[in-house]
Amino acid sequence: MISVTRLLCGVTGPSDDLRYGSDQGAPLRPGPPTRVAPAVVVWNCTHTCNLHCVHCYSDSQNVRYDNELSYKEAVTLIDELAELGVAVLLFSGGEPLMRDNLFDLGAYAKSKGLRPVISTNGTLIDPDTAGRIREAGFAYVGVSLDGLGDTNDGFRGVPGAFGRALRGMRNCKKAGIRVGVRFTLSRRNAGDLDGIFDLVRDEGIPRLCIYHLVYAGRGAALQNDDLSHAEMREAMELICRRTEESAKKNSGTEVLTVDNSADGVYLYLRQLAKDANRAEEIMRLLRVNRGNSSGERIACIDNTGEVHPDQFWRNHTLGNIRDRKFGEIWNDPDNELLRSLRRRTEMVKGRCRACAYLDVCGGGLRARAEAATGDIWAAEPACYLTDEEISG
Repeated sequence: MISVTRLLCGVTGPSDDLRYGSDQGAPLRPGPPTRVAPAVVVWNCTHTCNLHCVHCYSDSQNVRYDNELSYKEAVTLIDELAELGVAVLLFSGGEPLMRDNLFDLGAYAKSKGLRPVISTNGTLIDPDTAGRIREAGFAYVGVSLDGLGDTNDGFRGVPGAFGRALRGMRNCKKAGIRVGVRFTLSRRNAGDLDGIFDLVRDEGIPRLCIYHLVYAGRGAALQNDDLSHAEMREAMELICRRTEESAKKNSGTEVLTVDNSADGVYLYLRQLAKDANRAEEIMRLLRVNRGNSSGERIACIDNTGEVHPDQFWRNHTLGNIRDRKFGEIWNDPDNELLRSLRRRTEMVKGRCRACAYLDVCGGGLRARAEAATGDIWAAEPACYLTDEEISG
């Protein structure tokens, strides 16, 4: 996750400690340690979803699934995560609001010192639900909107989903809950990106996360809908321009991009041509962040307790929390995939291996490289930097 607002404009966001360490830029963990406590755990607390999104990485349906973690098992898991030192527990799905005891679990996570947040499609957040989210102590609600009006509804597979999600965000705001928009870029909705910035501005939404498409779950069928490298650069220029405009007006909106570490290098190179001092600060923060962190600073636990390096890698399972504690799975010295991910800069191939910025990018998203090529360590297919740029 790249904070465009922090890197480009120097404006600090509420969760920058997770990405860039302390205010002085000291890393939370200096280099890959032997024992790792991920900063963020994504828990797909249910596989059930009321929508049918075309790019859903978990391929969720509006049915009830067997074998999901019970309330008691979830409480045990939260205890283990708190003991290990995990900072954020992200309740995802499916649609997390379709889990009956979500609010009790959120409140329990907060009581154990975790920062509970929700990733939702927003369509189920009526005023009463917003109140329960606030009372449970959720720190943030991220609502997925993949376009304006019919564009979003086409993604969601349900007419009216856009209006219901917008009402859900407004209900969160009225309840005093920090809310943000999650927008996944593709050729189907890139034309709405500028309008999404307008929406965030007009609604007073304090956060916009712009995701790069990952070819996982139903999203695997959308690989040809991903932006070309030239289109990615155009989108980044629009993102930079709108973020700078927002910062100048002190709008309070934080803009981030997600799932493509090349964005950080792009921001550095863009700023280097304008202000070398600002560019140096960007590079300092990128070195703290170290780019992609699947299998190190981010983990995923699915609805049945299977542990994955991140939420997109359902085809790689590290173990099940019903068999072993999460910390034992996450710090298993005999797990070859985890060992490799934690020295990923030695493992990547092709353009990634030759890149002068590998130490600040981490080789991009390995799940996307594997989906596109069949090779976990192949070059990141979504890297839009030119050969000249990566030569340093």
